[in-house]
Amino acid sequence: MRRRGPRYSTDMKLAFELPPAQADRLRAEAARLGLSPEDLARAALLDLLATPDAEFQTIAARVLAKNRELYKRLA
Repeated sequence: MRRRGPRYSTDMKLAFELPPAQADRLRAEAARLGLSPEDLARAALLDLLATPDAEFQTIAARVLAKNRELYKRLA
């Protein structure tokens, strides 16, 4: 019989406080878009995480430029 370790959820729940002005702005923008503040915050975070950072983009551009001729020959 194989023992299994504890199962961990891969989901993450976040809780943080916003200053009143930022909370008001989040609520207003969410209302304008027809979303809950939670859904707007989630979407903003997903967009941020989906965008590669500047260092990654710089390195990727350098690699693509360096290998451009190779890619042309392989195409």
